Amino acid sequence: MLKRLYIENVALIERAELEFSDKINVLSGETGAGKSIILDSIDFVLGAKADRSMIRSGEQSCLVRAEFSTTDPRVGDLLEELDIEAEEELILSRKLNIDGKGTLKINGISVTASMLRRLTALLVDVHGQSEHFFLLKEANQLRLLDEVAGEPVSKIKDALRELLSVRRTLLAERAKLGGDEGERNRRLDVLKFQIDEISSAQLREGEEEELLAFRERWRNAEKILEGLNSARQYLTSDGGSVDALRGAARSLSALSRFGEQYDSLAERLENAAAEAEDIADCAEQYADELDIDEREAERVEARLDELKSLKRKYGGSVQEILSFLEKAKDEFELLSDSGARFEMLTGKLEKTDAAIYGACNALTDARKKAAEGFAKRVIEELKTLNIASARFEVQFDAFTREDVPKATSEGLGGVRFLFSANAGEPLKELGKIISGGEMSRFMLAVKAQLSSVNAIGTYIFDEIDAGIGGKTARTVAEKFCRIAKNVQIIAVSHLAQIASFADREFVIEKKEADGRTHTCIREADGEARVREIARLIGGDAENDAAIRHAEELLKSAESYKNSLS
Repeated sequence: MLKRLYIENVALIERAELEFSDKINVLSGETGAGKSIILDSIDFVLGAKADRSMIRSGEQSCLVRAEFSTTDPRVGDLLEELDIEAEEELILSRKLNIDGKGTLKINGISVTASMLRRLTALLVDVHGQSEHFFLLKEANQLRLLDEVAGEPVSKIKDALRELLSVRRTLLAERAKLGGDEGERNRRLDVLKFQIDEISSAQLREGEEEELLAFRERWRNAEKILEGLNSARQYLTSDGGSVDALRGAARSLSALSRFGEQYDSLAERLENAAAEAEDIADCAEQYADELDIDEREAERVEARLDELKSLKRKYGGSVQEILSFLEKAKDEFELLSDSGARFEMLTGKLEKTDAAIYGACNALTDARKKAAEGFAKRVIEELKTLNIASARFEVQFDAFTREDVPKATSEGLGGVRFLFSANAGEPLKELGKIISGGEMSRFMLAVKAQLSSVNAIGTYIFDEIDAGIGGKTARTVAEKFCRIAKNVQIIAVSHLAQIASFADREFVIEKKEADGRTHTCIREADGEARVREIARLIGGDAENDAAIRHAEELLKSAESYKNSLS
């Protein structure tokens, strides 16, 4: 439920903080005083589209913070999915700046608008003439109908879920066999071509690297030959490095009688000269090997093109191509002897599809049975809400055996709620109902039936009393009481009959101060509550008759609420 709401710089509200009851909360006040600002603020913090026009004139930003308490396990699961730590209180905050930028946070963690809406859809159900309606979504209609139906539907859905799992396994196994006989033969032809193409290439690891190195040498043969010959010339020409090293060795060798160290240096120089001669010989040998046949170069290029083609088809490296070859051989072997197994799996799949079709029909039958009683109860509720000619039906989509591949754990065929408020008028989908007042009363009738099974903790009704009064208004208030045994209600109302049933009432007033208009919110209790009820009765909060009537309404409401406990 929504425990507290803090509003800052939204429209005419400079600052306001409301602490709600866990039962019935009523917002009352003169038309235009700013009741809709509070609902807009709630809608804003729940993730509705932001509009900079809601920022109070002269301010740079607005802020709304909402504190919830909930025991719904779905909320905990979603918070875990969003990597947000669940705490005793769930705090949502949203700030919007004048430049259109803003922040959204859940328990202090920044989130996106879509993440916020996923969460708040589990917390609050807003019903207003232009608001999001929880039950307008057909998926929610189906879920709530299943909750009404209870165990008979849940058992069938569990069985259907198992059948669908079996079907997925059978399809996966059969897919490995390549489909029917024609498909298998086509697949075998493809596999044989691939196996033959790769096998005939006689690939080996490291071959491509060798070929690339050869091509690089071939393409740069002239440069390599020039470098080798130049190096050899430096080493072996007259007066070159070898002659210089040996001349130095002889000079040092002549000094050997003066000490062994000079002889050691001479020996090292002689070794260096021998190494230089060997390097020169190697350079000459490498130069001779560069005499590559043009036909060999063409063979290398052709082989590299072949490898490139294979890589394009079967993998980015020789290793991947060889791995592909092994898998292709395994699949070829499997498909070569798969006819009998394919027929066996097909038979099992047909039996499973028949069972799924039967389960879907049983599921629809159970839903239809639940829907019939549910619709009758809602219609009776609507009659007490002054919609005497109301009609309500649950429409089911038809499906056939051929639709089984589309089946989910929810079965086949959708459902939709159809409603008509007036005699002679056709049933329409809820989203096409024009009258907001009728829509609100319809939703109230549905909620009176569903409040015990719907996990959402807060219902918000925007002027559900539009166009009603007297006995109907009293009935609406009594229904609020019954719903509030399971769900928190926040309602905007202009009727004393409804306001008198509030467990907490907030009066919204418009005042002028310092040359500016402000919307002020105060909780009405005691004598202030009586005067507000009297104002709603006749517009004069000081009228003695209205005061007495207000006191009687409050006393009667309290008596009714006590009778329910």
